Amino acid sequence: MLTDPLPASLDVRKAATRGATVRGTLKPLELPRFRDLLAADEGVIQAELAMSRDEEGRYVVHVITESSVTVTCQRCLRPMPAALHSDSTLAVVWTDEQARHLPASLDPLIAGEEEVSLRELVEDELILAMPPFSYHEQADCNTVLADLAAERVADEPVDRPNPFDVLAQLKPGDTHQE
Repeated sequence: MLTDPLPASLDVRKAATRGATVRGTLKPLELPRFRDLLAADEGVIQAELAMSRDEEGRYVVHVITESSVTVTCQRCLRPMPAALHSDSTLAVVWTDEQARHLPASLDPLIAGEEEVSLRELVEDELILAMPPFSYHEQADCNTVLADLAAERVADEPVDRPNPFDVLAQLKPGDTHQE
């Protein structure tokens, strides 16, 4: 397991020319947009970015991420562990026009500056790797939901007075004289 932090940024064109590979770890707190999708701050994110040039001379970045984080179960709304994986190959381009001309097998990485933020790149990949909905196993959620229902029933008082009884006493002209 990697323990070195991922560098914040890198000139991917120079790194691709050298055929460099960068590996490192991040914590969810270091990725604010991704952190907003999680149920807890704990977790480990490992990333590997291999930069090279393809047969067409394009600068490419092969990004692999593995993470162990905590998300919210959409059924019972309790935290649950999640393992996320992404594996993408990105072509470095400078304009949207260049991005439109890439083959379907490559996603664009628009690099307007010399250095690319590796953390933002990894964060984007993690956000794309998130499942649209996270669920515990059905049996686990049923147990949690049954426990919640039992707590709710236990919290309710057995004999509650009717709040409208006070209004009945205030009703004018309702005297029952016999």
